[in-house]
Amino acid sequence: MKDLQYVIYAAILGIVSFFTGEIVTFIMLGIILMALSNMLKVQKEILKKLENQSIQNDQKEE
Repeated sequence: MKDLQYVIYAAILGIVSFFTGEIVTFIMLGIILMALSNMLKVQKEILKKLENQSIQNDQKEE
């Protein structure tokens, strides 16, 4: 699902950049957007792992 989302973002950025002539600007914004999305995804995965470890530690203490 995320891959489809990136393709849609790239298509929209490509269309807008074609009509405005700001190709480099929109490409850089697209790269930044994808990088931020990846960072958010990784942070959510880390949060899930930490929550699971916390739950397991709480169960062991009981």
